[in-house]
Amino acid sequence: MPIDVITAFIGFFLTLIIFSYLIGDNPLFRIAVHLFVGVSSGYAATVICYSVLLPRFTTLSLGDPVQLVIGLVPFFLGATLLTKLTPRISWIGSFALAILVGVGAATAIGGALIGTLIPQAQAAMDALNFRSAGSSSEAVFKLFDGVVMLTGTVLTLAYFQFSAKRAPDGTVKRNPILELLAWGGRVFIAITFGVLFAGVYMAALTAMIERLSSLINFVKSFLG
Repeated sequence: MPIDVITAFIGFFLTLIIFSYLIGDNPLFRIAVHLFVGVSSGYAATVICYSVLLPRFTTLSLGDPVQLVIGLVPFFLGATLLTKLTPRISWIGSFALAILVGVGAATAIGGALIGTLIPQAQAAMDALNFRSAGSSSEAVFKLFDGVVMLTGTVLTLAYFQFSAKRAPDGTVKRNPILELLAWGGRVFIAITFGVLFAGVYMAALTAMIERLSSLINFVKSFLG
């Protein structure tokens, strides 16, 4: 039997098993999920070995002790992370884990600043630049877009401002103006989440239609 027919049968039955979740959780669905997780983990491990570890080993220079030590440090730190599997010696991997968390946090903060906050502020300012407007009507639309973008940015940032003062009765209350701005920020955040959910829903619906189409084509190919 050709390999493409075998893979078609496997895809057909796995798709049916995944769709079986529509009638409730069942062992077949769990087997398919475990298989998906296992295959994904194996694929990720293979990619790491052949795209990261092995090329790193091949670039090690045995003739240069300094470069050799620098090249072996990541492997040593990575090996110490394996000690986290055993509680008795898990402290050995704490240093490597601390470096991993610190670098990850710094990368996330830098990415948020450079890739999100600064471009968002720049876009909010550029939206009010009317030099590129070709006509008065275009300038009006550009002004409207700029005001909406700037308002949404300010109100959303105000929503994440949690400073408050303690009232004489002991309760903690925010400034009424800030509370009003935060309410507007919640509106913009709700709209954003709605748009994101719609995008995710459309992507999932497209994937489901593609799988249903593949099932229909598979059945048609065998029925002639």
